[in-house]
Amino acid sequence: MGSHARPNRLHRTGARVATVALFGAVLPITAGGIAQAATPSATQSADESDRASGEAAAPAGQHQGTLDTRVEDAPSIKADHAFLLDARDGSQERELWAGAKADESVSMASTTKIMTAVVVLKHPEWLDRQITVKQEYRDYVTATGASTADLQTGDKLTVRQLLHAMLIPSGADAAMALADNFGSGDTTEARIADFENQMNTEARQLGMTGTHFDSFDGISHGDNRSTARDLAKLGQRAMLQPVFADVVKNKQFKAEAPAANGHTRYYTWDNTNELLSTYDGALGIKTGSGAEAGYSLVFAAERDNRTLVGAIIGADKNRFDDATKMLDWGFAH
Repeated sequence: MGSHARPNRLHRTGARVATVALFGAVLPITAGGIAQAATPSATQSADESDRASGEAAAPAGQHQGTLDTRVEDAPSIKADHAFLLDARDGSQERELWAGAKADESVSMASTTKIMTAVVVLKHPEWLDRQITVKQEYRDYVTATGASTADLQTGDKLTVRQLLHAMLIPSGADAAMALADNFGSGDTTEARIADFENQMNTEARQLGMTGTHFDSFDGISHGDNRSTARDLAKLGQRAMLQPVFADVVKNKQFKAEAPAANGHTRYYTWDNTNELLSTYDGALGIKTGSGAEAGYSLVFAAERDNRTLVGAIIGADKNRFDDATKMLDWGFAH
């Protein structure tokens, strides 16, 4: 976060508004609750198909670690843009199942914010630095109809708090603040462009060959896309970061920050990921939705010392049901 970086823009992907309250007494700022290390990984993304999916996994040998799965032995879901892996450690992953279109690049909506967080977390020394919310971030959300954490102009939130605001209620305002402050350049546009270049560099390093970012929050400018396989891989790697894993497991998060008038602002953010409440062992990760992108989900769960990570892209509202079926099938194999 050099002298070039200053918050300045916003994003959208699903509409969820956070609860905010302003109180008169000045209270000390807290950093949010990020403490527990976790080594699971997950990803979410799905594409709806009118026919029930019973596709076989990709041919053996096509991808390293591919499991030879029979057509009749597959999760019964609608999504074709879907992928499930068994996460071993940071260097190992075993494919469990791939949908018929697991390697087709499509719009990924707000699951984009997983990569935004990954790039930010390359600088853990900045987690407790404060960033001032600009009116430009709020204007961006209004102009695009983006999902928001309802950050208030002039409030000062730490990078750690902004990660919560971005990943839990899917705040595009928080995503813009992070991109604006972690990119380099003399203007907001230049800084955001630099940040998106960092996202693409990281994608190449992770071997995400079907992925390209032109957005920090998932609101595409024409070429923001990924595959279910790539998103599952990204989710796995993101969950190896203790800070990330601790953020995305929260069903709700409360934060307080110094407001522009010297008082204290209180925020409450609710997670858009229903699996945290409905699936035993769910660990997170990230939802996504959009008029053109449909509904996406990157998800992870842990049972019996096994961690599974999956992705569904471009699905319908049944993405959580499909994710549940994929996880149940995966833990049974």
